[in-house]
Amino acid sequence: MPRIQPTRPQVEIVVWLAVFLLLFCLSWSFDWHEGLDAFIEKHHDYPLDHALLALNISGFLGLIYSALRISDLSREVHRRLQAEKNVDWIACHDTLTELPNRRFLDSICAQAMSDQRARESYAVFSIDLDGFKKVNDLLGHDHGDAVLKSVAQRLSSLFPREHVFRLGGDEFVVLARRTGNPDLAALGNRIVSVIGKPFTFNNVAVDLGASVGFALYPENGDDLSQVIRHSDCAMYVAKKQARNLVKPFVPSMQDELAKRIRVEADLRAAIRKAEIVPYYQPLVDLKTNKIIGFEALARWKIASGEFIPPNEFIPVAEEAGLIVELTDQLLRHACTDALSWPSELVLSFNLSPIQLSDRLLGLRILKILGDVGLPAHRVELEVTESAIIQDAVTAQIVLDDLVNAGVRIALDDFGTGYSSLSQLSNYRFDKIKIDRSFVSSFETNDKQDKVIKAIIALGVGLGVTITAEGIEQESQLQRLQDLGCDIGQGYLLGRPAPAAELATDHICARVLQRR
Repeated sequence: MPRIQPTRPQVEIVVWLAVFLLLFCLSWSFDWHEGLDAFIEKHHDYPLDHALLALNISGFLGLIYSALRISDLSREVHRRLQAEKNVDWIACHDTLTELPNRRFLDSICAQAMSDQRARESYAVFSIDLDGFKKVNDLLGHDHGDAVLKSVAQRLSSLFPREHVFRLGGDEFVVLARRTGNPDLAALGNRIVSVIGKPFTFNNVAVDLGASVGFALYPENGDDLSQVIRHSDCAMYVAKKQARNLVKPFVPSMQDELAKRIRVEADLRAAIRKAEIVPYYQPLVDLKTNKIIGFEALARWKIASGEFIPPNEFIPVAEEAGLIVELTDQLLRHACTDALSWPSELVLSFNLSPIQLSDRLLGLRILKILGDVGLPAHRVELEVTESAIIQDAVTAQIVLDDLVNAGVRIALDDFGTGYSSLSQLSNYRFDKIKIDRSFVSSFETNDKQDKVIKAIIALGVGLGVTITAEGIEQESQLQRLQDLGCDIGQGYLLGRPAPAAELATDHICARVLQRR
């Protein structure tokens, strides 16, 4: 038990009582009262008795005044101590959810390190909400705050005797003591299930998911802080793979996390220095064999001369919140390059699935086109079926705004997503792109061949242009031309190249001499 230090008023009261008792004992022992009476009687010509009476009354009144002042001082000290406790509470708790914060968690980690003999076994769960950014963007921060409070309450109810922390944003940590051999994966799935129950605020339903990673203390590390980092690592892996996934920590995850951190740091530097640039792959009219436009593809060349594949750095940009800056930078660069092309050539540009949940996307794209001076009808934006299905309402608003402004929209990777036919009826697409996975094998696979025939026939019926991507052989090109496919794209027709290598002065008249 810590020793309680007395307050100043308490010390003053004790000192006053001690002095009073000392004087009382001395007066009693030496008969001061009788001596004082004799002195007053001997000098009765002086008003000593009245002076003594006045002195006694003044002392009594002074005693009362002192008692009142000591009482006031006691109350002030109490208020100050309470304020200090409140400050300590605020410093160690999240003011929105009232859960302990990172500072509180750090103190627990420090205590666990100092008290090695009383080491307890913990399961550490790191939790990150899936879809929370969309709540803030679409419904506002008031709804976002309400969601965080509700998540905190649900986690506290699920772990009533354990520590639940909010570390910032939509990240939570649960520090659960382990007894016996609990099924931690099942407990992680309970966390996902609890958070996944719909929220309703002001008659607005909010659907969230959660990615959960967990690690064990002391099995996964002698330092509790290190174990928490390991659970974060497992959570990141879960979030990267799928929504509502629970992952236990395994040592190999550290290598993946370290690689991601390096790539993210390098990516930030590359975006800052504008080192990621568009390369252009030709789009060829299969009826005339003429180039009708180019698709801009992001290329990142590092100092060693090697290229980082887009399928490595684009997901990192999405997860790190860099995709908006990267896309705006690439689109502006590509639009500037397209100004030097003949006016009939089209610039095709891919949009990240995450961006279609941003209502401001259309405004940013149109602003870039206006700043550069590239007409909207010369721009074709490619979106995937999976991107549309993530947030169908917002996607339709964004795409309708762009179409109304004159921008063309292409449905990319057709047949590999969800609800393809319903997407064609709900959105206004100018082009459908047959995914390369069909083109690569349709010559030897009768079913794939029938799928391509059906897509081309669908395009004819809907009045939509059909593009086949991934053409790498002459026989594929010949077969697609025979089937009536409109546009082709692939290494056979032209590899991606930087703008400086495009023969812009002869593009319009260029004819492919391949047959």
